[in-house]
Amino acid sequence: MFSLRKSAATFVAAASVAGLMGAGTADAQTLKVVMHSDVKILDPIWTTAYIQRNHGYMVWDTLFAMDEKFEVKPQMVDKYDVSADKLVWTFTLRDGLEWHDGKPVTSEDCIASIKRWAARDSMGQKMMASVDGFEAVDAKTFKMKMKEPYGLVLQSLGKPSSNVPFMMPAKTAATDPNTQIKVEDVIGSGPFIFKADEWKPGEKTVYVKNPKYKPRAEPPSGLAGGKVVKLDRVEWVWIPDAQTQVAALQNGEIDMIESPSHDLLPLLAKDKNIKLFNGNPLGNQYVFRFNSTAKPFDNPKVRHAVAVAFGQEDFLKATIGDPTYYKVCKPVFICGTPLASEDGLADVLNANAAKAKQLLTEAGYDGTPIVLMQSTDLPVLTNLAPVAKAQMERAGLKVEMVSMDWQTLVVRRTKKDPPTAGGWHAFLTSWVAADILNPVMAGFFNAACDKAMFGWPCDTTIEKLRDQFSKETDPVKQKELAIALQKYWADNPTHVNVGQWYQPAALRTNLEGTLVAPVTTFWNVSKK
Repeated sequence: MFSLRKSAATFVAAASVAGLMGAGTADAQTLKVVMHSDVKILDPIWTTAYIQRNHGYMVWDTLFAMDEKFEVKPQMVDKYDVSADKLVWTFTLRDGLEWHDGKPVTSEDCIASIKRWAARDSMGQKMMASVDGFEAVDAKTFKMKMKEPYGLVLQSLGKPSSNVPFMMPAKTAATDPNTQIKVEDVIGSGPFIFKADEWKPGEKTVYVKNPKYKPRAEPPSGLAGGKVVKLDRVEWVWIPDAQTQVAALQNGEIDMIESPSHDLLPLLAKDKNIKLFNGNPLGNQYVFRFNSTAKPFDNPKVRHAVAVAFGQEDFLKATIGDPTYYKVCKPVFICGTPLASEDGLADVLNANAAKAKQLLTEAGYDGTPIVLMQSTDLPVLTNLAPVAKAQMERAGLKVEMVSMDWQTLVVRRTKKDPPTAGGWHAFLTSWVAADILNPVMAGFFNAACDKAMFGWPCDTTIEKLRDQFSKETDPVKQKELAIALQKYWADNPTHVNVGQWYQPAALRTNLEGTLVAPVTTFWNVSKK
């Protein structure tokens, strides 16, 4: 439990933050925000980490975008058409699109960007499997030619969260998908410009208004519509300590905390100068990810035993605490969405250590220690790994928990080295609801071996069901396929969902225009 009385150390830390930011209230034209993580990586295609996704929305733009009602709308695209046989998609860009260096956005840029994104993203991979090729008709128009009709073209190009199909200059998009882009290549066409000369990892990341950006005429909705920038400058200031963040917000030294610690929400709610805002009402899902290439997790029976050993309530109590902000939710597709179902889940996620121990014996578990990575600098993740360790140990697994900051974990999870030589067996993370709405969109269901996300599951049954879903347009049949996948997943998990949770942001009351969206956005925001 937390205490409302701040320690002397916290006040000293708050004073040092004030010194860093300058005295007095933040400038009316500058928004100072503490995001959920520091920015140490700049490529939102190379990683699925949400801070890089958020950075991406500041700098780059998308061909399509999802609105508040989860409907896909044109964004950079002015008009599009699909042939009667659904084999040729034609896209025409809006007038006036240009990169931050003054060069025009072209069809070739978009084609190269789609290819690089699709090489990394699970949804993009499925779409590209049905793509025969691209043709740049002219500088503003290009065609995507299909081998066969594909039902999720717009949903793929308008994917709202990691990985987002951001459009980049062709030169940048030529970067190997498995290599991070360089700092000098952070050039977009989006509403803000990244200030590379002011980027100080561990301290702050700065963006300024793009004066040449031409927003759409429609009102903003979710991630779609007009991205009208009303601020001159946005600073993401990194303050790792949760109480110091709150002190800075209360003193007016910052304007917003994207992800305040849940145990400090009651304190923030009592402050008349602060308001809480939940821009993501569907919430988020905590997930335990297996490295399916590393023994013993190469055995699906061992992975199933972990799913039997886990119970969601302990994870949620340890991280969130207040039931107002969490929900026990067994379905792999987020509760409250069309594909959510309890079918096939009776035997998992019941914290049944005795049954899990029996299953491990039957699976031939030999006592291999599980290398479990724990991120320690993000409050909403820190306490997950200790709970996972305790529940696995009760079932008879040996667990070695290795602690590190989140950005270090983000890099280490990409390594296929043996767990005893710098690799890993498992870690915990969280997906926003918009990332897991269906089997194709949900990245941890990608079971295409080396083409899958970190963890690299290899399962032809899962891939067959995802293929069928991607080509099905009947919602009833789509749900049947999703349920069939969930039933199979319960016995052959690629990951285990360990609870649904909600995160309000904390803002000074003089902020207006924050949007309901699965990503924290800064267009449309103004200060009174």
